[in-house]
Amino acid sequence: MSTTRRAAVLGSPIAHSLSPVLHRAAYRELGLGDWTYGRHEVDEAALPAFMERLDATWAGLSLTMPLKRAVIPLLDEITPTAASVEAVNTVVLTGDGRRLGDNTDIPGMLAALRERGVERVERASVLGAGATASSALAALARICTGEVTAYVRSDARAAQMRGWGERLGVPVRTAPWEDAAAAFEAPLTVATTPAGTTDALAAAVPARPGTLFDVLYEPWPTALAAAWADRGGAVVGGLDLLVHQAVLQVEQMTGRSPAPLVAMRRAGEAALAAR
Repeated sequence: MSTTRRAAVLGSPIAHSLSPVLHRAAYRELGLGDWTYGRHEVDEAALPAFMERLDATWAGLSLTMPLKRAVIPLLDEITPTAASVEAVNTVVLTGDGRRLGDNTDIPGMLAALRERGVERVERASVLGAGATASSALAALARICTGEVTAYVRSDARAAQMRGWGERLGVPVRTAPWEDAAAAFEAPLTVATTPAGTTDALAAAVPARPGTLFDVLYEPWPTALAAAWADRGGAVVGGLDLLVHQAVLQVEQMTGRSPAPLVAMRRAGEAALAAR
C-alpha cells in the first residue's frame, strides 16, 4: 500500500513561485503518482510553528526569501555548501526525523553555466550585493581563477561583498554602481539585481560580449539579456538556474536520480508563457 509523500515551497511572497510546476513535472516523469508538492505562504515568524507541524509524510521543503537563513536554527545539520553562505534553500526530512539543510543554488549556478560551456573563467563581474550575490561568489570561487569585481550602490554593500570574498576564498574588488558598464569587459557577468535595475545598462553591452548570467526569469528576457543576445553573447537565465537547483532538490528529496531536467524545463517554459 503506497503512502503519500509531501513536499512544498515556503516563502513570502510565494504565489509567483514556479517550484510546484517544476517538481510536479519531475514526479510525473519519475512515476511518483503518490507524491504531492504544494506552495505555502510562510514568513519568518510563522516558520517555527510550520516546521513543528511536519509529520512523517513530509519528504522535503524548498525555501525562498525570507526563510533561507531563518530556517538554520531549526535544523539538525546543514551541509558545508549551505554553511559557506549561511543560506539553506533545501530541507530534506529523513526517515528517522532529522532535518538536513542544503543549498542547491550554488551547484545549480555551476550546472547552468556548465550547460552553456562555461567551466572556467579568468575573471568575472557581479552586479549587485544581495543574498543571490553571495551565492554567485560561492559559485565563482570554484570556477574563477582571478579577481571578481562587484558593482554595488553603497560602502556598506561593498564591505559586505569583500567580506564574503574573504570567507569564500575569492578575491573581490568593489566598484560603484555608476561604473557598472565596465562589468561587461569581463568574460562572465552575473546580474543578481531586482527586475528593472539593469535596464539602463542594455545600451552599454559591447559589440563582442562574453557570457551573461542574469538570475531573473520574469520578466524574460530582461532588457540587458535581450541586448546581450542581439550582440551574439551567450546568455544564461534565471529559469536555467531555477531548473538546475530544482533538479538537485528532487534528487535529494525523492532519492531518484537523475531527475528529468528536460521535462522540468519544458514545464517551466510553458508556465511562464501562460502568464
